[in-house]
Formats: sequence, structure tokens, C-alpha cells
Amino acid sequence: MSEKPISSRKYTYIHDEDDTGFQSIDSHHIMVPKSRSRQFLLYSSFLVLMAHVCSLLLGKEEWRIVFPWNSLTFVILAAALHLRSIEKESVLIMPTFGVQLETHYRSGRICRRFIPISKILKPVLNECVTPTTCYWSLVLILRGDKELTLVFQELQPPLEMLVSVWKALCTAVDGDTTTDCGMEVDFRASIL
Repeated sequence: MSEKPISSRKYTYIHDEDDTGFQSIDSHHIMVPKSRSRQFLLYSSFLVLMAHVCSLLLGKEEWRIVFPWNSLTFVILAAALHLRSIEKESVLIMPTFGVQLETHYRSGRICRRFIPISKILKPVLNECVTPTTCYWSLVLILRGDKELTLVFQELQPPLEMLVSVWKALCTAVDGDTTTDCGMEVDFRASIL
């Protein structure tokens, strides 16, 4: 069963629930569309590199000194733009086993972390305030850990997307179907 996706300017939230076996897997995905500005920057830096190579080969400058360092700079910039761009972050909830947190990069690399359900004390929506901005994050309080564990390591999705994931995590951890986690808060009112 798949719900209607929630979209914002930067992210798209998709919720899938798989009831094929004896155990249901509840998956929540925060997708990031391809950035046209990032692609433009990548291709324009490649064009600048090629123009620079041509000018060095046709010019009278000492190209053996200048070329390797400039080329290395452009290659590192292009690789950093490509390797660090994120495609999606996912939360896979298996109520009797645990929670798997995944980060998918556009380069094909996938980072996975598994947290057993017995280790999770409580999922918490945390308001993060910095000198220039304020945003919400979803964290897990774990037994034996002194620090909070971020559910979405790289992304900062809006609150309405986080609430759906938070409610599903509360249901999995507490086994409670009311999914209020002991809170009677209208999150839309707290934003305004």
C-alpha cells in the first residue's frame, strides 16, 4: 500500500507498507530531485577545464607547471559535486527486528545502519535552532548511548514529512497503535 506522496520545494516523501509476509515492513523515503544548478555547475566546470587546457596548449605559458595543479583542482571539484549528492534517505521499520536507516548517493554508494528495536528508547522530534535558521530533526534516544542518533543524517526534511515517520517509529517502538507517543501537540499550530 502506497500513500499519496507529500512534496515540498526540495523533497518528496513516499510511504510504502509491505504486508506480503507474516511481518510488515514499513518504509519511508525522502527523495531529493536532481538539482539543475548542481548539474550546470558540474558541466560548466568541465567546460572551463577544457577551455583552460586549450589555452595552455595554444599559449606561450609554461603549461607543464600550471596544467597539473589546475586540472587537479577541477577534477576534485567535479568529483566532490558528484560523489556527495544525495538521491534519497530511507527508514525501513521492521516492528519485531528494528529500524534500518539508509542513505543513497547518486554515485551508487549506499550507507546502511541497523538499530535493533530493543535498543530504541524513544523517537523524538527535535527543534534545532542556529543563529541563522531553525529546523526540525527526527532523532532516536538509544539505550547505552550518550548521544542522540539522527534518523536523516544528510537531509533536513520539513516537519510534516517528519511527523509521519515519527508516528510510525512510535508505533513500532511502543507497540501502541494510537501513535501519539504521549504527546497531544498540533504541530501545524506550533509552526505558525
